[in-house]
Amino acid sequence: MSFSFSTEDLERIGSVLNATPKHDGKLVRYELQNEESGRQISLEILTDLEMPDKLAEGQPNNLVSVVTQDSFLQLQGCTGFISSQELGEVIFVARTAGRTCGLVIEREVFSSLYANVDERLLSTDFEKLPPEMIMSSVALSLTETLFNDMN
Repeated sequence: MSFSFSTEDLERIGSVLNATPKHDGKLVRYELQNEESGRQISLEILTDLEMPDKLAEGQPNNLVSVVTQDSFLQLQGCTGFISSQELGEVIFVARTAGRTCGLVIEREVFSSLYANVDERLLSTDFEKLPPEMIMSSVALSLTETLFNDMN
C-alpha cells in the first residue's frame, strides 16, 4: 500500500493542530504547546524513508514520531491519515493484514496510540464490545473511509 504525504497534507495537519510545519529535507516537525496545562508535544513526520531493498518492496516508508515530556511514540509504515478541524485532531494510520494501528494527535496537546486493532472492530456495534476495547474502536473507526477494501 503506497502512500506519500503531499505538501497540502502537511499544511492541513499544521492547520488542524495550530502548528507551523518546519521542513528539513524529508523531515517535517510540528511543535505543539498548551500553556494552561504545560503539555508539549513534538510531532515529526519522516517521508520517503530510505529502506534496505529487502524491506522496501511494497512497504510504506513513512515514519511518524511523537515526543512528549513522558513518552516517545512511533508509528512505522504510515499508510494514511485523517484530519478533523472540528475535532481538532489528526489520526495517522498504519494498516496491514487486517490490523490497524493509529496514532492520534490532538490540538489540545494530547496523544494516544492504538496498536494491532482488528479492523472488524471498526465497524461493529460498539455497545457490544468490552469497555476496554471501545475507545480504540471508536477512535480508529474514523479512518474507515481511507481504505476502499475494508469490510
